[in-house]
Amino acid sequence: MSDFNLNAFSQAVADLAAKAAPAMASFATHHHRTASAFHWSDGYFVTAEEAVEAGEEIELTLASGVTVKAELVGRDPSTGVALLKPADAAAGVPVLARADTVRPGNIAIAIGNSQGSALAVSGSVGEVGPAWRSMRGGTIDRRIHLAVGAGGRFEGGPVLDANGALIGMLLFGPRGRALVMPYETIERAVATLREKGHVARGYLGAGLHPVRDRDAHGAMVMSLDDAGPAKAAGLSLGDIIVAWNGEAVHGPRDLIRRLGPDSAGASVTLGVVRGGEQRDVTLTIGEKPLS
Repeated sequence: MSDFNLNAFSQAVADLAAKAAPAMASFATHHHRTASAFHWSDGYFVTAEEAVEAGEEIELTLASGVTVKAELVGRDPSTGVALLKPADAAAGVPVLARADTVRPGNIAIAIGNSQGSALAVSGSVGEVGPAWRSMRGGTIDRRIHLAVGAGGRFEGGPVLDANGALIGMLLFGPRGRALVMPYETIERAVATLREKGHVARGYLGAGLHPVRDRDAHGAMVMSLDDAGPAKAAGLSLGDIIVAWNGEAVHGPRDLIRRLGPDSAGASVTLGVVRGGEQRDVTLTIGEKPLS
């Protein structure tokens, strides 16, 4: 690649970042650091759920440098999305266009903001896979991992393609791996948060502990909520849950993944080992009470 082409590429990336910068904002988190946010639509901003705390006062610093108070409309731990509404949304803040198909190797540009200063870093899409379920039961439309050296201030900011269109929001997974929450998933979470202020999660009403021995692998019931679905269905302390609708349950984490927003109200059959004997228990998954 010639020096001219390298310079042209460099300038093109910087131009895309500059075009997206007006949609950005930042705020100080309860972890005493800075996180990014960006305008989604209608004056609402999205950011990483992990960066916000219920009941805290949030002040958004817009790309213009103006600071405005913002309400936490709602948060969805299952997808990592939080929705903010500035009390005095600035007019003219752009909405990012949505990207088309993204493939491994495509250019990816992570955009951030830090107290009004624009942040940008380029890299590539490392992996694109099918829909998956998060550790907290959220259905994520696509698995997208990045080969991008972005730091914590970029969390909650947008990831753009080579056309400057939105692929999704930057989050950090286990071991700090950069991943993208696709815009389709954000769209669903935002719609529910605007309507209800929260995303329902399934509720079993049982405290669980992993079990791995010769007789059973699963999740042992260690406690029961008095008004919970598990107790109402007849589960007892010491029961080991080993199956969900005929599929093996390997431990509490496996159950939690199944207790996503789409599970609330569903009737399921749990395979349970009690006193060395296996039986089926049918119950209706509840909706997790708001904390």
